[in-house]
Amino acid sequence: MISQTAEYALRAMVYLAQEPDRSHTNQQIARITRVPIGYLAKVLQNLSKAGLITSRRGLGGGFTLARPAEEITIYEVVQAVDPIPRITSCPLKLKAHRDKLCPLHQRLDNAWELVEQSFRSTTLADIIDEAGEVGVLCEE
Repeated sequence: MISQTAEYALRAMVYLAQEPDRSHTNQQIARITRVPIGYLAKVLQNLSKAGLITSRRGLGGGFTLARPAEEITIYEVVQAVDPIPRITSCPLKLKAHRDKLCPLHQRLDNAWELVEQSFRSTTLADIIDEAGEVGVLCEE
């Protein structure tokens, strides 16, 4: 349903949200979330460009959330690294479907719309709160 890149970004963001007052290095995030460090660097760069995380160099540096976990949605994280592919025009470029999607593509887009709505209404804090009910999300 979502890409590996989006999954990695979500893992990293949830990890950062669990300890929002502490900076975390690439190595720490990669180890805990089990994301390859090279791939993680690219993901973190995209999250930083989107304004979702901040980075600080030097001793005690690392990555932190740019805003409280209650204000960052799953949708924002996914859109920062691999946007949800909504269908706005006929993928087959058929003239008959110029103004209205065919039933197949309309249903596919409807499914993406439901995913999008769910992601827009779920924050990192929601994920962490739910995890508290079943156990820790990311641990060493």
